[in-house]
Formats: sequence, structure tokens, C-alpha cells
Amino acid sequence: MAPRAKRPIRLRGFRVDYPRKGRSNWRRWIPSWRLASGVFLLGCGALAGLFVVVYVSVDIPDENDEARREGTIYYWSDGTQLVSVGAVNRQNVTLDEIPDSVEHAVIAAENETFYSDPGVSAKGILRAAVSVVGGGETQGGSTITQQYVKNTYLTQEQSAKRKAKEFFISLKLNNRKTKEEILQGYLNTSWFGRGAYGVQAAAQAYYGIPAKDLDPSRAALLAALLKGAEQYDPAGGGGNHARAVDRWKWILDRQVETGAMTKAERAAYRTFPEPRAAVKPTSLGGQRGYLVDIANKYIKKRSGLTDKDLARGGYRVHTTFDKAKVRELERAVRSVRERDLDPKKRPQDRYVEVGAASVRPDDGAVVAVYGGEDAIKHFANNADTSGVPVGSAFKPFVLAAALQHGDGRITLTSGYDSTGRLVTDAAVRPGSGAEVAGHTTLFQALVASANVTFVELGKEVGLGKVKELAVAAGLHEKSLARLDKSFPLGTSTPSAVRMASAYGSFDNGGMRTEPYSVTGLSLDGKAVKGFDRPEKERAMAATVARDVNSALVSSAWRRLAEDGRFGVFARRTGDVSAGSTDAGDRMKSAWYVGHTEDLTTAVTVFRNKPGTPQLLGMHDVGGRKKDRGNVLPLRIWSEYVTGRAALPPGKGQDGPTAKAP
Repeated sequence: MAPRAKRPIRLRGFRVDYPRKGRSNWRRWIPSWRLASGVFLLGCGALAGLFVVVYVSVDIPDENDEARREGTIYYWSDGTQLVSVGAVNRQNVTLDEIPDSVEHAVIAAENETFYSDPGVSAKGILRAAVSVVGGGETQGGSTITQQYVKNTYLTQEQSAKRKAKEFFISLKLNNRKTKEEILQGYLNTSWFGRGAYGVQAAAQAYYGIPAKDLDPSRAALLAALLKGAEQYDPAGGGGNHARAVDRWKWILDRQVETGAMTKAERAAYRTFPEPRAAVKPTSLGGQRGYLVDIANKYIKKRSGLTDKDLARGGYRVHTTFDKAKVRELERAVRSVRERDLDPKKRPQDRYVEVGAASVRPDDGAVVAVYGGEDAIKHFANNADTSGVPVGSAFKPFVLAAALQHGDGRITLTSGYDSTGRLVTDAAVRPGSGAEVAGHTTLFQALVASANVTFVELGKEVGLGKVKELAVAAGLHEKSLARLDKSFPLGTSTPSAVRMASAYGSFDNGGMRTEPYSVTGLSLDGKAVKGFDRPEKERAMAATVARDVNSALVSSAWRRLAEDGRFGVFARRTGDVSAGSTDAGDRMKSAWYVGHTEDLTTAVTVFRNKPGTPQLLGMHDVGGRKKDRGNVLPLRIWSEYVTGRAALPPGKGQDGPTAKAP
């Protein structure tokens, strides 16, 4: 029986010739041009109808929502307010108060067709939406009108729905407002970095002048920041300056191409207009600015938020910082500086910087930091920056790697003989016939900070293994030096926060926790995800941690006795362990990392003259010949953990002859 023929399609009395009559085989299924064009027109009509429906249904939101945004509030660990940052730093100005040079630079950089386009770029929106839906990176391509809509009426969410709303609101806004009004709004709401929203605040933040005084060169730099202040602020690291210069040049050249500037005018701007140093708000003076800096770094790492997002305000940030500990640490630094340094009389006491951090080993909480004298005057956070060699304070990681990877051959009682041969327990066991008298054990070498022993030990265990353990303990790999013979002696440059955290693993049974500074973040009463406390990880075997800590305890008592502080600590309860740089180190820095009362604190002292890339020498800092300033971190740590004023060397409460047990 022959297959039954398909009936032709009928649409409300209209006969559609499909499958096509009078055609055979596959030709029956090829629609006629009439049918194809009809379907196309029908589809276009449907899309047009849908466009009209959506256009009518989408309203322009209240443009004052953003203006009502509150500042971001940071809280101490006890729940009391640490500081309120904001609200939004914006100073609205009219277009008459903004020079043409700014307008020309911004339009050339962001939207050349601004004055002629309908307010949207369908191509840019489609590309961005497809990228977001496909899970790719967020895309640009928005017009100035679209960016103004995003700044003023919408959130910074990256989604296809938000992009669609942006498109329709931009169309409506373009029909309701003049281009001048839109441009004025855009220049008053855009993010320029350094906490500045709007061109007026940006001109003050970068050049200390009102927007009306911006020349074409400075205007081009501010226009460059619209592409992303975190990448184009010249004061930022990681190639920011080079990127800023390149884009500044491009924007000036682009204005020649668009006719906004002549070649002769362009030729007058050949020198990059360096902005002034970043200035923090007065509310972030003292240690508050450094605390907020550390909290913000952690927030950005865990949530993906940017400086721009945080600057919009409205967040509630609960931190791990202990108000009393921060004040005690600051007081200890100030006390030692005032007593032991005299920059007016001793040139070597000038440009001395201090960085310190306290971390709770049990859970990784950053309890206190000292980032510098004042966050408004000294912008670099000394507690959370790399660049300061750690010296002999790195040796415990070398010892731990040897014990971890020594296959049982290497213990604290192993050592090197006069020929440089490793002498293991088996070699010195009584009756073995291979006793070696007078060799220095690894325990003794760490306490005495013997450089030669640790150079040999690094070779014995392998520098790669040492690096591996240091990273496992919590040091950033990027802060570790190249693997050469000096590596075991501390040429690496970890931060004080990381050193305190890593040392905590020695006193915590070999377990370490990623340091954290924020316990919770919320926006408009809703918690932001990503702030669960970090999980504990094993950095080394418990027996290894115990053995290294045993040597660090003896090292601590030795240094305390040498500086006349044995009596103070001998009467304290709890354990004391520490590692430090040594007088024999040739590093341009001094460190002391000590643990007591469930808190590990790292203190570093170095000399850094503003504008000089290299650290200055530490010899005779504090007037102590041959100590290279190594006594200063110990004194700061000692005064901090005891709450007592540090005493002059050799005059401890128990007398100058106090000895360690």
C-alpha cells in the first residue's frame, strides 16, 4: 500500500503550498520565495511587536537610588564600629564647568558617535550578552548613554537580563534627555578610581585641581581611567604606569583622527602628566587605613568585588581585628622608636620603617597589624607587602623540610662534621664505631643561626623541597627567591602577615590555616557568599612541627636573655618560641617572629627612603654596632606581648647576667 501523502498546510482559509504541489522528491520540501519572504516578514513583525511591548513595559528607574547609597562600615571583631568609609565621593558639576578638552577626550576614547547614535549599540549589547550567557568574560562595547544608564539606574550585575534592560532604558533616555544632559550625567557618575566618582572628584584626587582647570593632557589621562582605574591608575603596580601612558597617547592621537584636535595642538603634549600621590580620606588615618586595606584585599579575593564596587558603599564588613591588640601593637612600635631611634643625631636612624602582624594559628585570623606610621602619610602597607628579605627567620622552613623529607635519617641531633659530611644519628650512636665528636647538631645550628650548616642542609634535602614546604606552610610562592645557594639564608621576601601565619604551623602541630581578615560581608541586609572560615590544612608532619618548635623555644630564650628580657618572660605563663634574623645576616632588614599565648606575631624593621627603589643598609641602626638593627624587632615584639616598656640592653629586671634555661 502506497504511503499516504501529507496534507498541505492551511492557515485560516489561506492555503500554503507546502509541501509544494507538483514537485517531487526533495524539491517538495524547498519553500517558494513567496513562502520564505512571508515567513520572514511574519517573523520581523513578531519581533517588532515584541520590541514595542518590551519598550513600553520597561520604565526608567529612579535615578536618585545611587545618590542615597550609604557608606561602607567596617567593624572590629567585638562588633563595634571601626570606621565608616563614604558615602560616595561625588561632586556634581554642570557641563559648563567642564572644559571641552574633557568632553573631547572622553568621546574619542569611549564613544566617537555619541552625538549621532540612538543611545545604544546593538552589536555591542549582543556581543556582551552572548559572552555572559556562554560563561565567557564580560565584554565592553557600550555607548556613553548605556554606561550612564548602568551607572545611574542599574546595578553592576553582569547578566543578559541586565544588559537587555540597559538597552531599552538607554533608548528611552536618549529620547527624553538631550545629549548634553546625558554626557553631563555620565561625567558626574563615572568611576575614576581613588574613591572618586565623577570628573570633579577625579580632578581633585589625581591633580588637586577642579575639573574646570584640566588641560587636554590631564583630561586624556582621566579619560584613560574610564577603561578601568584598577588597571590604568599610574600609581598602581603590575604595569599600570605603562598601560596608562600608552592609552594616554592613544586618546590624544585619537582626538586628532576625530578632528577634535589639530596635529599642532597634539604636538604640545609630549610629557605624560604624572598625577600626584594617592591621598587617603582622613577617616582612614593612623592604622585604620591599613586595616581597611587588608580587609578589602581579602574581600576582593573571596567575592570577586572590585574597588569600584566597594567604593559605591552600602556594605557591612565584619573583621577579625582586635581593637586592643591593634592599639597595643601601635603603642609598642611608637615606644621603641622614641626610645631607641634618634634620627636627628644619627643619620642611620633615618627612614626606618616598621611592619608587623599578629595571626591566631588555631584558625588563621589576622588579629592585629601595624602598617606604618600613618596610612594618610605613608601609603604602603608594611604589614602586607613583599620586598623585605626575611633573612635567618627563614631557616626553620629549611629545617622542617629536612626533617620532613629526610626519610628518618635526619633529626635534630644530626649535624655536619668538619669536612662538611652529614653526620646522622646512626653515625654517632655509641658503640657503632663511627662516633664523631664535636659536631654541631641541627638543633644547635638553628638556635645559633649557623649559616654554613643551613646552606649545606638546603643542598642535602634539595632547595625544591624547601620551597615546597614553605609554600605548604603558607608563604606565597611569588614571594620566594630563586633557588640558589643563598636561598636557605632567607633571600625571599614574604609579608609579615604571611610569616606570622606560616610560623603558626610550627606551634599548631603542623596544621595551617589560610590567614583571613573578614568574617562576614553584607549588602542591604543580605549576606555576600564566600566568607566561610578557611579550612585547616596539613603543612608538615606533627612530629616535624614539634621538633622545629622545640628548637624555636630555645632560640627565643637565647635572644630574650641576650637583650635582658629573660626575667620578664620567665615569670609568664604559656610557651614562648621565636625565630629571627641574626647579626651575621647581610640582609637590609631585621625580623623577629615570636609565638606566645596562642598568637604568632611577625615584626620587620627596614630602611626605605621615598623615591629610592632599593632598601638602605641597617648597620648601626639604633646605635648598636654590628647588630644591624636586629634588636629592634625583638624589642617591639617583647613590649607588645608583655605590655611593658622595653628596657635598655643588658639591664633586664633580673640583671645583665640572666641566662636561658
